[in-house]
Amino acid sequence: MRRILVYLFPAFVLFLYSCGSPPASGNKKDKESGDDTLSHVLDRVLNRGRIRAATDYSTMNYLVYRGETIGYQYELLKEFSKYLNVDLEMVIVKDLYKAYDFLENEEVDIIAMGLTVTRKRKQIVDFTEPISTTRQVLVQRKPDNYQRLKTKDEIESHLIRNQMDLADQTIHVQKGTIFSQRLASLANEIGDTIFILEEDKDVEELIAAVAGGEIDYTVADQHIALVNARYFPNIDVNTPISFPQKLAWAVKKGNPDLLDTLNTWLKDFNESLLSRLIYNKYFKNIRTARIARSEYNSFSGGRLSPYDQYIREASKIIGWDWRLLASMIYQESEFKPEVRSWVGAYGLMQMMPNTFKKYGIDTTASPAIQITTGVKYLKHLDGQLPDEITDSLERVKFTLASYNCGLGHVFDARRLTEKYGKDPNVWSGNVEHFILNLSDKYYYHDTVVYYGYIRGEETYNFVQEILKRYEDYKNLIQE
Repeated sequence: MRRILVYLFPAFVLFLYSCGSPPASGNKKDKESGDDTLSHVLDRVLNRGRIRAATDYSTMNYLVYRGETIGYQYELLKEFSKYLNVDLEMVIVKDLYKAYDFLENEEVDIIAMGLTVTRKRKQIVDFTEPISTTRQVLVQRKPDNYQRLKTKDEIESHLIRNQMDLADQTIHVQKGTIFSQRLASLANEIGDTIFILEEDKDVEELIAAVAGGEIDYTVADQHIALVNARYFPNIDVNTPISFPQKLAWAVKKGNPDLLDTLNTWLKDFNESLLSRLIYNKYFKNIRTARIARSEYNSFSGGRLSPYDQYIREASKIIGWDWRLLASMIYQESEFKPEVRSWVGAYGLMQMMPNTFKKYGIDTTASPAIQITTGVKYLKHLDGQLPDEITDSLERVKFTLASYNCGLGHVFDARRLTEKYGKDPNVWSGNVEHFILNLSDKYYYHDTVVYYGYIRGEETYNFVQEILKRYEDYKNLIQE
């Protein structure tokens, strides 16, 4: 935590503590392509097949709720990655200075945090067209007995409405944000002292600290503050401390290809119905308060499902990270223990009746038994795979595929892979290609195929989606 005293003459302080602006540094060589020409960043993204985005972990931007990855910035980034036809890799960065370093060192391609656009920041990074606009507001606590006060005026008398009254007050803000700079400017405007404490906490943590009585004041963007006010009814967010300001994403300076592509996409996306639906989902829907209070919210609750402990224990049977197993269970049933598919698969792990019977259980089995039995079946499938599949992650992919479509079809795809000169012991880029093609009669009529047609796209997506979700779980849920 850093303490800053701001007086009437804060010009030098403004220069030193301009929180929103990272220090300038030299360009570094791209780590993947070896090409230090900045204008080829978009080419690198497309060749890599993945765009890397830095964002913050919060109930608004990126989190897991009841097993599903959600968040405003996350959903926007997903839409942009679809536009580019590449995968999305999320990088959580709590410290904004570190985010700027990641961008400068080309460890990420975009900062997607809804950064406030300022002249000083524009000297360091290039901003996209605005994603939205907001203004900064003071977050303060209503009087303890506010619910018993008879009139609005009685509540108002305990709150700061005139910015002049911020003189000699202590305000806690997230380190690296623009809020410190704005408060410094405000101190100059009112001709008095404001004490600014920069914290290694994010905005929502500081808002919670105000609500809990740990601190008296913080600053937040209005759209974030309004959402938090729904589940902290004892806070007030109606005192603005800035004019409306633009929020945007940032890319490294000198990347016109990526910036122009982003702006082309944003121009159409911002005018779309989908854009409004996503914004309303997070900032106008009362459901956001329910999400924030839920114990199955990874940000504040830290749990994926009511069955986390069972999943942790069962994962030891096969030696998987429990979050990988959880991702699979979410894929199968969304953690619903009584769901039944149109083909008769039942329960958390969507096992077929014959499999239930093989393990001596039926649809009356408890969630714990469903999970344990499903993992025993997974281990059985893994044991049937050839020892030549030595890479542990590739072996997981083969096991998942076998669970979805059956070992016979996976072995068919391995034989096709070998016939066409690829590696039958590697799923990615090899066997998965022929799983996809097993819905094509040219391939499923091949003499090396014994088990015939399958909807290969379903199995391909099954593996892909589980592993993508697992990456989010690793980012957002403690091991």
